[in-house]
Amino acid sequence: MVGRNKTSFFKDIKLRVLGKISSWQANVFSCGGKEVLIKAVAQAVPAYAMSVFKLPLGLCDDMQKAIASFGWGSSRDHKSIHWSKWNNLCQAKSRGGLGF
Repeated sequence: MVGRNKTSFFKDIKLRVLGKISSWQANVFSCGGKEVLIKAVAQAVPAYAMSVFKLPLGLCDDMQKAIASFGWGSSRDHKSIHWSKWNNLCQAKSRGGLGF
């Protein structure tokens, strides 16, 4: 049952998303491959929970940070260049984004 402490209830969703992203970090993907993985897997895992419950903002921010660092190819050891704002990439394709 979802109570006042929603963060602990939804921790499993966050861990599943972070687990999938961390398993991809070792592989080398093209920009298109990263886009497909982000849309098909990383954003699909929390989709049902987000349609039923209102997720805490901190949880959404943590998942978005992990997805963004995977999308840019950043890690703890290696920083990469961010060619555009992540918010611009999250816009719809009709508005010039990638639809994340």
